This record gives sequence, structure tokens and C-alpha cells, in this order.
Amino acid sequence: MGKDRTAGDVRRVKGAIKEAIGKITGDRETQAEGAAEKRAGRLEADAADIVEAAIKTLKT
Repeated sequence: MGKDRTAGDVRRVKGAIKEAIGKITGDRETQAEGAAEKRAGRLEADAADIVEAAIKTLKT
């Protein structure tokens, strides 16, 4: 697992926390920001997986 994958996972967790705080406090803006950050983290982690798979493929 590379550092880009880890960064994406961290961003996803931070987004989930922010989204939960928004739900608890009733702050829709914070909730939406958290959801967006969570999705961005998921995309970042998925992109890192794709790059890693491509590198492995090219090495063989």
C-alpha cells in the first residue's frame, strides 16, 4: 500500500468524521463538505490502486 493510497484513506476518514459532525449538529454545509471530502478520498485511493496495478503490469 503506497503513500497515495494511505493519503486517500485518511482523507476519506476525515470526510466521514466531518460529515458525521454535520449530521449531529444539523449543519448541512459541514455535512455536504464532509461527504464531498469522503468521495474525493475514495477517488484518490482508487486512483492510487490503478496506478499501482499499472506499474505492476508494466514490470511483467
